[in-house]
Amino acid sequence: MDADKVFKALSDPTRRKLLDLLYENNGQTLGELCEHLDMARQSVTQHLGLLEEANLVSIVWRGREKLHFINPVPLHAVYERWVRKFERRRLGLLHDLKKELEGE
Repeated sequence: MDADKVFKALSDPTRRKLLDLLYENNGQTLGELCEHLDMARQSVTQHLGLLEEANLVSIVWRGREKLHFINPVPLHAVYERWVRKFERRRLGLLHDLKKELEGE
């Protein structure tokens, strides 16, 4: 995973919106995704290209249709690397506080 590409892709609200749309209804065409965005197809294509480059979106061809699917693996890797370690400490502190307040 290239974390820089993932963070760059996630930094833009349009790309996050595209990921949200794919989360709600995975396997959409460019036309279906464009229905929810107020921008030119070419702009949406460029955003999808950056998401593909970051491996956050994968493509499957069904006949002449190009379907876009969310790939959660890089998001999970970011969570494991950048979120979980901080969450573990916070949860440990909350557990210690609970024990102290309950007199254990």
